[in-house]
Amino acid sequence: MRRIAFDELRGRIETVLLGLGLPPERAALGARLTAETDRDGVKTHGIARLPRFAAQVRAGFIAPAAVPECVASFGAIERWAGHRGPGNLAAHAAMQRAMQLAQDHGIGCVALGDTSHWMRAGSYGWMAAEAGYAAMCWSNTLPNLPPWGASTPALGNNPLVVAVPRFGTDAHEPIMLDIAMSQFSYGSLSSYAAHGVALPVPGGFDEHGVLTTDAAAIERTQRALPIGFWKGSGLSFVLDVLGAMLSGGKATYQFSPNALEEVGQSQVFLAIAPAAVSAVEQMRTVVDGAIAAVHAATPVEAGKPARYPGEGALRIREESLKLGVAVEEAAWEGLLTLEEEMLK
Repeated sequence: MRRIAFDELRGRIETVLLGLGLPPERAALGARLTAETDRDGVKTHGIARLPRFAAQVRAGFIAPAAVPECVASFGAIERWAGHRGPGNLAAHAAMQRAMQLAQDHGIGCVALGDTSHWMRAGSYGWMAAEAGYAAMCWSNTLPNLPPWGASTPALGNNPLVVAVPRFGTDAHEPIMLDIAMSQFSYGSLSSYAAHGVALPVPGGFDEHGVLTTDAAAIERTQRALPIGFWKGSGLSFVLDVLGAMLSGGKATYQFSPNALEEVGQSQVFLAIAPAAVSAVEQMRTVVDGAIAAVHAATPVEAGKPARYPGEGALRIREESLKLGVAVEEAAWEGLLTLEEEMLK
């Protein structure tokens, strides 16, 4: 692990994205979103994903210069097509539009189809909540999660984000839930396996159908454990079906199992303007009281109080900006290799 200044990290990512064919303004935004992902400690979805993104661009699965567009609308809901462009840029545009719709209608929804992997799901929740909007968004994926009661993948490990804004001096510290539909995302499993560290709780099934904390065994079987067992399985299914219905993109069963071909995703972005229905002080009282109750709960381990969703990321962010962004050696070497290729 090494520490890299945020601006250096962002600049190197931007060089790579420019070399892959992204226009300058969009390369700058993509670099910021990616660097912020590592800054907040989500190492599995920042620079670690750039080699796969580059491979998808080079193979023609992602169109680096493609721009998303609205193809249908009715009141506060719109359908957008991503044209298989960079997923994080399309998602950023979709959430931005959902916020604009919420400003006009109190609530806004953009269903985005024919897009690509959106990198860190939470980026779009942070974006909305820091601007004063509540938000919910989700994406489907290729089949990599077995339905409950089955042993082969048929569901996506579909990430779900729920963001709640705070107000006043705490506006930059929103509540931010960013979860996969499995106990551990495949990125997290890969990280545990690479370090040879056991999972803190069982995360899936081994070759014998037994729950295990061995991340490498779960990667081999592709039998990750859904959150809440059958409940997570059901939630994954409905998010996929609803997203594909609204966006016109692919449903999970229509994806190739080849990771390079994981394009055409269906995503939904909801934004709500809380100030349209409630006074700011009333909302602040509710949120602050809820957070205080979590912090006041008796901790299992002395000196380690319970945290609200997003609180850990805020602490890592502060540390990253002070000491430099912590990056894995393999991910850093991968970034430098890509940068060298682009500068030739």
